[in-house]
Amino acid sequence: MFPVIDQTYHAKLSDFGLARMGPTASKSHVSTQVMGTYGYAAPEYVATGHLYVKSDDVYGFGMVLVEMLTGLRALDTNRSAKQHNLVDWIKPSLQERRKLKSVMDSHLEGRYPSRVALKIAQLALNCVESEQKNRPSMQEIVETLEEIEMAREPPRQPRVHSSYRADDRSMPQQQQQQQQRYHHQNQPMQEAKRAYPLPPRT
Repeated sequence: MFPVIDQTYHAKLSDFGLARMGPTASKSHVSTQVMGTYGYAAPEYVATGHLYVKSDDVYGFGMVLVEMLTGLRALDTNRSAKQHNLVDWIKPSLQERRKLKSVMDSHLEGRYPSRVALKIAQLALNCVESEQKNRPSMQEIVETLEEIEMAREPPRQPRVHSSYRADDRSMPQQQQQQQQRYHHQNQPMQEAKRAYPLPPRT
């Protein structure tokens, strides 16, 4: 599965360049020699060579989502035998927030909205369903992603620590800056007056 960028910077997923054209409206599937990358190709395609509409784009896209969430490769023989195929053992951990947190990419250092991550994980699970008929269409995937984007909470703004009093927060920024410059410029004179007070007038 290869994410590629076109001339307008739109991302596309490609991995079936050598396979036959997918099924048309009059056919449920086509039979073709398996050409996809293992780990991204749907299990029914690998097992039978039957290419369904939801066998290539949808399943492969789901695997890319799982990789993005976990930071792990879809197929890695360096992992233990039970974990060679990522989707085989990661599915239970994508179904609830607490378990999902334990398998999220550690490089993210927890800097992500957990609610959004859970929705993405649920979408990924739907895409890699064992039964191809239970997977969403690419149109449904796009609509789900758009809904997630619209509902996403804005990032939290860092707190600004100030030496001013609490009632100064309502003061316009320009006025605060002028006041700060005034105190800074007059500080030496004020210190001199305290050190050498003038004698009282007679």
